[in-house]
Amino acid sequence: MSSLLIVILVQIQMLLVTANPIGEQPLARIAVEKTTFGVTDQGFVKASPSVLGSLENQDVRWVTVDFGHPNPSNGDWIGVFSPSNFSAAFCSPESSKQFQPLLCTAPIKYQFANYSNSDYESKGQGKLMLQLINQREDFSFALFSGGIGNPTLIAVSNTVAFANPKAPVYPRLAQGKSWDEMVVTWTSGYDINEAEPFVEWGRQNQQVDTRSPAGTLTFNRNSMCGAPARTVGWRDPGFIHSSFLKDLWPNARYNYKLGHRLNNGSYIWSKVYGFKAPPYPGQVSKQTVIISGDIGKAEADGSNEYNDFQPGSLNTTNRIAQDVKNINVVFHIGDICYANGYISQWDQFTAQIEPIASAVPYMIGSGNHERDWPGTGSFYQNLDSGGECGVPAQTMFYVPTQNRDKFWYSMDYGMFHFCVADSEHDWRPGTEQYEFIKHCLASVDRQKQPWLIFLAHRVLGYSSDEFYAEEGSFGEPMGRDSLQELWQKYKVDIAFYGHAHNYERTCPIYQNICTSKEISSYVGSLEGTIHMVVGNGGASLSPFTSQPPKWSIVRDLAYGFGKLTAYNQTTLLFEYSRSNDGQVYDSFTIKRDYRDILSCSYDNCPRFTLAT
Repeated sequence: MSSLLIVILVQIQMLLVTANPIGEQPLARIAVEKTTFGVTDQGFVKASPSVLGSLENQDVRWVTVDFGHPNPSNGDWIGVFSPSNFSAAFCSPESSKQFQPLLCTAPIKYQFANYSNSDYESKGQGKLMLQLINQREDFSFALFSGGIGNPTLIAVSNTVAFANPKAPVYPRLAQGKSWDEMVVTWTSGYDINEAEPFVEWGRQNQQVDTRSPAGTLTFNRNSMCGAPARTVGWRDPGFIHSSFLKDLWPNARYNYKLGHRLNNGSYIWSKVYGFKAPPYPGQVSKQTVIISGDIGKAEADGSNEYNDFQPGSLNTTNRIAQDVKNINVVFHIGDICYANGYISQWDQFTAQIEPIASAVPYMIGSGNHERDWPGTGSFYQNLDSGGECGVPAQTMFYVPTQNRDKFWYSMDYGMFHFCVADSEHDWRPGTEQYEFIKHCLASVDRQKQPWLIFLAHRVLGYSSDEFYAEEGSFGEPMGRDSLQELWQKYKVDIAFYGHAHNYERTCPIYQNICTSKEISSYVGSLEGTIHMVVGNGGASLSPFTSQPPKWSIVRDLAYGFGKLTAYNQTTLLFEYSRSNDGQVYDSFTIKRDYRDILSCSYDNCPRFTLAT
């Protein structure tokens, strides 16, 4: 038996029971702290190849894992650990009832031994094909018996590593604080003391490239607010770099690649990516925006969430990726990857969306599964973030906020003006966020940007989801009571939400009353705001109340996403597609002139003037 395995087994023997991690994250079901050992010479795990990829191709690779157990059962499973010496990191106790040492070793993914091995229980041997992404450390694979609730360690494999574990990977674009600025954010294993990060970029078909430096951020275990984020779920996030590409030409196409200049003068490069610069604000052209929420992450190899929690996630991201050449911007309005305190999942999510986020701005909003934790300033004092309290989301992604912990911002894209709220912070009148929302809505020039869109994670408007109906509010308590006069006054066209895991569209509405009987082709002023729930990106679906309200026009309990297409300043098309087939299941158009925006309806023009 290897000395490493002996150390692992001795340390696992010393484990004491810790508090159960909270949340829906599948990794929380694994009671690593209860692990015992039952190693036998007949048990084995072998992984190949041991070196993954080349120095030029360092993002995603598949490995073959062979394993055997002399006393097999259907409760046997393979855990993927990174770093490979998964007993090396210890966590501090979370309460006086816990004692050191505590093993901080949740796997980054797992799969049952009988998956694709129907004869495993009779033969005691099996094989799995597992997908690994570059996460800056090496990997090992461990065979456990006894199920995930009471695991017994049987064997540990050889180590597997990428040729360059520190390589720059998974770029995600975001629009900057001005329309002509693109921000490129990526992850690497290089500290600034080891290498200088930058982006080399330039116009397509031109020889001159520019190098723009990048800033570097990271966070540590002490940045987390509680378990499991700072106990069994902790994993070093590496270094997150952001470079600001400025003074872009409207609609021009650019190529870029990520670079690190090492202290010895050599360079590490990513592959080449490309994007199209935004149009000038108000410019007339076809502009397409994808909006979805609660997508989460899934595993292409069938492990973890793909079986248990987010069955629609891959379909949604794959469907959007297939059409990314025809998309200008993506808004993911909260509940990003449902890491819930298992930090390794953020890497896995950024790898999943790379085909999208590397090509178009991927703008996120803050959701309860990113932000909420007691005593940390969140409006809701629940445990949904798993102890993350917003830190990974605010670091892994860039959004044009003044303060990253206050995740509200505005964004202009061509004929669109977006106001993105943070429903995990107080939005009520008198608060800082309320003043932001008011200013964001009031500041739009509707002659240049006629399409005014409001976005938030929680349903601040209308939803007939069963849990909202049971509360009797049909939306977040105090949501529309606080904001509907602003939506009406400034003539918000559409408000989008996630949180409720379904699709729903209302009539144009104000104060619970439909302002139009039309359902598919709106002409002239809406007289109200259309509210839409698109929280069906991938997380487990949530049923509707059995009796739909009169304002609920379309409801669909399936995975999907929304798409807005502005053809010009007078025509807007919305389409809702299901993720499984990409077909459009709901749509409507808005057609109007600028004078329709100027016209008065109830509560959106002054009620008394000197003229009257």
